[in-house]
Amino acid sequence: MKNTFTLVVLISGSGSNLQAIIDAIATGQLEARIQAVISNQADAYGLQRARQAGINTHIIAHQDYPDREAFDQQLAAVIDSYQPDLVVLAGFMRILTPDFVRHYAGKMINIHPSLLPKYKGLHTHKRVLEAGDTEHGLTIHYVTVDLDSGPILTQVRVPVQADDTEQTLAARVLQQEHIAYPRVIQTLARQHQEKQS
Repeated sequence: MKNTFTLVVLISGSGSNLQAIIDAIATGQLEARIQAVISNQADAYGLQRARQAGINTHIIAHQDYPDREAFDQQLAAVIDSYQPDLVVLAGFMRILTPDFVRHYAGKMINIHPSLLPKYKGLHTHKRVLEAGDTEHGLTIHYVTVDLDSGPILTQVRVPVQADDTEQTLAARVLQQEHIAYPRVIQTLARQHQEKQS
């Protein structure tokens, strides 16, 4: 496919959403190419997933930088060396500086395990259970300067069951994340292709 839609994926952990994207590309459900996977954690299992798929990996350890600005500048320098069409946050556990976010305005997306605007930030499954909510879910959105507040691309609802624990609820939401994230990226890839043609 000419003008292949290109991605750089940022991770901090196991990279299960990264794997879902890799698999969707391999099966032709997602017409895109991951140019690089970047992690702020050297031991992130997602780096192994990327290497197994033959994808370039970079470790930018935030501990090596004096402040968020210095870290984000280095992160941006590595991302920009690939000139991706889209930056995909897939479990990247860093609060990004406003300058960094503005630099990728309209070109950076995140997946968040709640039905935003409810439950921004961390521990969403615990908070849903504590509130007695009957439904939970996920939101895929553009990243803006305000945490978990950017324009929403899609939401998927997941019913909360009476016997749910944080773990069972998290697992069911994650299952839906693995379906939804590649789909949304494919929609953006199609839109990109239409603009190019």
